[in-house]
Amino acid sequence: MSMSNPESIGNLSFEEALKSLESIVETLEGGGIPLSGLVNEYEKGTRLLETCRKRLGEAELRIEKVCKSQEGIQTEPMPDMPASNQPLA
Repeated sequence: MSMSNPESIGNLSFEEALKSLESIVETLEGGGIPLSGLVNEYEKGTRLLETCRKRLGEAELRIEKVCKSQEGIQTEPMPDMPASNQPLA
């Protein structure tokens, strides 16, 4: 997946985005890259950070949707999410 395309970055999972972000941080901290490369990596890093925050926000909303029912605790899917509604032990 091309990391130069903002749309492809937005489609990454949390884990993929975090791994790429960590790699960019290492590159930036290591130095030795020209200014133009530094700016490009910084821009990619900010998009990756935005993706990580979005994925965490989505997970938080799903957790908040946990509710009690007569069958026990169940989850309610967020819009556009696959239904799980499986009782939790």
